[in-house]
Amino acid sequence: MFTHRRIERHQLPCFLRVFNRHTDKLIGYLGNVSEEGLMLVSQLPMMVDMDFELCLKVPGPGDDVQVIDLTARCLWSHEDINPRHYDSGFRVVQASLEYQSLINALLHYFSFDPLQASA
Repeated sequence: MFTHRRIERHQLPCFLRVFNRHTDKLIGYLGNVSEEGLMLVSQLPMMVDMDFELCLKVPGPGDDVQVIDLTARCLWSHEDINPRHYDSGFRVVQASLEYQSLINALLHYFSFDPLQASA
């Protein structure tokens, strides 16, 4: 059964690292993101219907790294088109204000305004 996505997602050409907030161990990479959810690309499948305490480490100016904490529930997990990789979909349960700032920055960076392009 095909289900139409109601949430617009933005693909990230360069993956951002996602860590376990408590252990600081790398879990995977951010595949795409929206205000309500994200897709994680990892080397192991994720447990479905479980909440995960995640930490996004976003590169900043110079050597700065911005840390963004969030809690997300895994809704699905399946093998990626690439061997030995898995895609997992998460719904954001709780996020810091920095998460919304990240979404806004990514929307601005990856958006294309055809009116500006024709000017």
